[in-house]
Amino acid sequence: MTIGLSHYLILAAIMFSISIAGIVINRKNVIILLMSIELMLLAVNLNFIAFSHYLDDLAGQVFVFFILTVAAAEAAIGLAILVVLFRNKRSINIDDISELRG
Repeated sequence: MTIGLSHYLILAAIMFSISIAGIVINRKNVIILLMSIELMLLAVNLNFIAFSHYLDDLAGQVFVFFILTVAAAEAAIGLAILVVLFRNKRSINIDDISELRG
């Protein structure tokens, strides 16, 4: 039994669905929202790599490196914002972020 393109696409669809469920179900915790966004980006990356391998084209794999770079920057900036928010409010609730508007 070989692993074909459809197996990778099904796995990516499951990962994407779990990330959507994480965003919709949990709207209070910022860390889980960031993790769900990262999982969504990884599902898209899996699709790019699967199609790149299936079509024998390296463009998808090169594009994955750019997505991973943006995801790393997003995670670093998001966590830095969370640290500052926790120092000021002593919680990482979404409701506390809306109170920062002035």
